[in-house]
Amino acid sequence: MALNMKKIIQMKKIIQSVFTGSTDRVFIQLIRYTFVGGVAFLADMGTLVALTEFVKLDYLISAAVAFMTGLVINYFISTKWVFSARTLSNRKLEFLFFTLIGIIGLLINEAIMWGFTEIVLFHYTLSKICSAFVVYLWNFLARRFLLFK
Repeated sequence: MALNMKKIIQMKKIIQSVFTGSTDRVFIQLIRYTFVGGVAFLADMGTLVALTEFVKLDYLISAAVAFMTGLVINYFISTKWVFSARTLSNRKLEFLFFTLIGIIGLLINEAIMWGFTEIVLFHYTLSKICSAFVVYLWNFLARRFLLFK
């Protein structure tokens, strides 16, 4: 019984370290970034579908607007919860570099979406899901190692 209580306490400490406080541990940042990315992805995908289906914009234009919506959400949550150490003290400059990394991600996103939709003939939403995995890795690694050391 005491052994189980020790395991429960250890598990509680692990969960607390993942979800609370600041951390410089890359693995915990990756877990947090995954949650943040999920929230940003839902906003991104919702905006993409809304603009494409209801506003009747071309899916690539919708994807660009939706991507930027997700980027802003990602920035604010990431700087509050994921990354504690900052390379730059100027927040405007930091957001600029965050955005530049995001723009490279957007180019990757657009290329993958176009290729999967126009060549492979996937539906644009499936193409977006495929591109999201690649862009997620690019964004996390670039932001973690270039911007939030």
